Amino acid sequence: MPKWRDAFDAVVDVLLPPSCAACDVVLPGPVGFCEDCAHEVLELPTVHCRRCAEPGAFQGQLCATCVQGGVPWARAWAPFEHEGALARAIQRFKYEDRSDLSRPLGLLLAATARHELASMPGVLVPLPLHELRFRERKFDQAALLTAVLAQRLEREVNADWLVRTRDTRRQVGLSEGEREENVRGAFAASTNVKGRHVVLVDDVLTSGATAREAVRALRAAGAERVFVLTLARARSDLKSGA
Repeated sequence: MPKWRDAFDAVVDVLLPPSCAACDVVLPGPVGFCEDCAHEVLELPTVHCRRCAEPGAFQGQLCATCVQGGVPWARAWAPFEHEGALARAIQRFKYEDRSDLSRPLGLLLAATARHELASMPGVLVPLPLHELRFRERKFDQAALLTAVLAQRLEREVNADWLVRTRDTRRQVGLSEGEREENVRGAFAASTNVKGRHVVLVDDVLTSGATAREAVRALRAAGAERVFVLTLARARSDLKSGA
């Protein structure tokens, strides 16, 4: 990382002191969460599905969905569960116009995913918003997270390899079948992915329907292997997002 970047960050931290991503309490350094909220940040349990990171104990270390062969990625992983303070921070990041949270959340992902990413070769590709949703939100949370992650870990990133071709409804409140239908055919990938390894990056893996469709598009365009990395992973009984 260039030396000027450290100096710039130091000046920014003086002018805009870092605050807790979940409650805005001012922090002594860029640690992401205050002491109280940090107690609510739950790491992904060591016992989880080895293909999709679904928390829980499963026979053969595979959840029912992965046993049925419905998962097109090589492996998905997240450092945290989608609960408590982290869930609040992600909610604020995405839906409360808090694009500034991309830095602490991206740095948190970089710090906690460094080891796993070493076994996930390939170009980082953010899971994109549709153009209409981007205009409404004015930023793409996955793209911002991926940019911070790529910079911190010096990984190649390409946000042009995957596009969302159709605006879709939010997945909240939809059944599993409705989620699959909602995102069917919603992505297209560049032929530049042919023969390449890709790491698809997003904020949360919930039902997995959106990520599965995006991975299918990447594989259809010729990607050799696709991994999925998110900041948080929801339990099946708590899924409420994409």
